[in-house]
Amino acid sequence: MARGKVQLKRIENPVHRQVTFCKRRAGLLKKAKELSVLCDAEIGLVIFSAHGKLYELATKGTMQGVIERYLKFTHGTQSEAVTEPYHLLMDAKEETNVLKQEIDTLQKGMRYLFGGGLGTMAMDELQVLEKNLEIWMYHVRSMKMNIMSQEIQALRDKEGTLKAANTYLHDLVLENTSVTSFVPFATDISYPLFLQDGIFQL
Repeated sequence: MARGKVQLKRIENPVHRQVTFCKRRAGLLKKAKELSVLCDAEIGLVIFSAHGKLYELATKGTMQGVIERYLKFTHGTQSEAVTEPYHLLMDAKEETNVLKQEIDTLQKGMRYLFGGGLGTMAMDELQVLEKNLEIWMYHVRSMKMNIMSQEIQALRDKEGTLKAANTYLHDLVLENTSVTSFVPFATDISYPLFLQDGIFQL
């Protein structure tokens, strides 16, 4: 008969909990020994019961040897984990110093360009200033071209609106002219006008 699926939750009955602990502990130790024999693996297993009792297994050597090997293996990883924030902090400080130097150079260059600087600038300072001036000129030209394109598009839109209004007014004038204009009716036949006392001939 197939066993039902065991729900993974805390066993409330203390007797059943202790029996299950003993069975599962024995099975876990057995599986660890089998894995060590079959795969030639060095296994260290530590178990503390709910009452604080220690159960341990070292498949090769002693548990102290397994722990020392573990600490030796993880020492480098832990050192890297500790030193990584330090390297990140140093990189941030270095980047901040570079930015400060660049800002100082730009401020000095601006004062020099506008006649407020004292002395001359070094070659590396002039190169930094030249690079930033080229970047600024590029952004200024880009903004200028963008504004000009917007103005040209606005003028084109205005031109289209004026053309549409002109066409509408032209059609309206033609329509009004065709209604009010007429051709005089001409004929050679004379028609008499009848008056009260006689006939008046045209």
